[in-house]
Amino acid sequence: MSDASTPDYAFYGDDFTGATDTLAHLARAGLRTMLFFGPPDAARLDALGRFDAIGIAGAARTMAPAEQQQELDQAGAAFAALGVRVMHYKVCSTFDSAPQTGSIGVAIRSLRKYCANPLVAIVGGQPNLRRYCVFGELYAAAGADDHANSIYRIDRHPTMSRHPVTPMNEADLRVHLRHQGVENIQSVDWRSYAAGDTALLAEVDRRLESKPDALLFDVLDDSHLQAIGNVISRHATYDAPLLAVGASSVAQAYASASASAFASLVDAPRLSRARGPVLLMAGSLSPLTEVQIAAAHSYLRVELDPLQMTGEDAANYLAARVAAIVGPLRDGRNVLAFTTRRGAHEAGAGGALPQLAHACAALLRQVVSAVKLHRVGIAGGDTSSIAVRALGAWGLSYLAPLSAGVTVCRLHADRPALDGMEIMLKGGQMGDADLFEQLIAGYGAEARNEIVKA
Repeated sequence: MSDASTPDYAFYGDDFTGATDTLAHLARAGLRTMLFFGPPDAARLDALGRFDAIGIAGAARTMAPAEQQQELDQAGAAFAALGVRVMHYKVCSTFDSAPQTGSIGVAIRSLRKYCANPLVAIVGGQPNLRRYCVFGELYAAAGADDHANSIYRIDRHPTMSRHPVTPMNEADLRVHLRHQGVENIQSVDWRSYAAGDTALLAEVDRRLESKPDALLFDVLDDSHLQAIGNVISRHATYDAPLLAVGASSVAQAYASASASAFASLVDAPRLSRARGPVLLMAGSLSPLTEVQIAAAHSYLRVELDPLQMTGEDAANYLAARVAAIVGPLRDGRNVLAFTTRRGAHEAGAGGALPQLAHACAALLRQVVSAVKLHRVGIAGGDTSSIAVRALGAWGLSYLAPLSAGVTVCRLHADRPALDGMEIMLKGGQMGDADLFEQLIAGYGAEARNEIVKA
């Protein structure tokens, strides 16, 4: 059983950008939430006080199975020791993963041992990010275009079908996860929600009689999330915690099961204009990030050659790039450091993309050690995960929304120079075209309207 100080909900984000989105949804629903960079110890939790939800921002999406299992065993044991009702393995909303890299199947098997509930719920879409699951197949938007012809089946998506590490070549999530060792996944399709909660709960109970490995829930709109949230809330208990797998839509579903869900959305905090120069580091190779770089007119641009950052003379090249960034920042100029696409693709072909993410992390660490910054942005899921961990901070709390799927957080660190830094982490598929300009100007009307609509 749990006591009054125990959080009901715990989540592990398989990268930092997605973890901050989940943090934002829980915080905006009125739940006191903290995101840690590793399992927090008792002293840290005692010092911080009571939470409704806690998260761990990890990097499991880049890990091989053995490393991933070790990481998630630690997280699962920590969550179980707290006595939570729901454990959420937060994945990218595009479910990109592979048997040998960031396997969702490995995650389910690793965390399942800490969750005695017979229901493993996989939530297949996130409508506010224009991700949809219908009859078990995943669809996703490309870019910022709202037209219907910008929605692609995930195996035909112009970016995700060509992801350099985990390309999505299967749209049916049951088949996709079967390749990762989750053999028996049954689909609860969207038509089941129309009959009401009682009928849906009965349908779920009927499915569980055959002891499936998981149930995959379709998602086409927010009403579906509320129905799924009711199922999760009714099934999860302290004696038998429930494992849920999916994007931040799992948190949306969980929060929507309470009467006060999303009451604070319209009154979301506003992000003020940056108090000093902004550093933005873009390691993402997505076409949308390329558009955002092109629209970033208020920044001095510093190119980062991936081949030189990972080559034999990398240390000297990195030192020169750090100097090229630090000087303008000290002069009060905003700086955008970005990896060139051509070099990055060549590095990817040579298997050096993980090395590139670590090189970007080293660059960021050296820059923030040399100049005091109040606001920083990082674009790229893998880059964000590795770079933020390298800073030596211990957690993030929610500060304000910037765009759908993009949050600005407050960094928590024991080092005074880092503590309180405002930091934006964004995945390659997230944000408006002028997102990097918004990071300087603050929370404008366009971003506000997008958040409220979501």
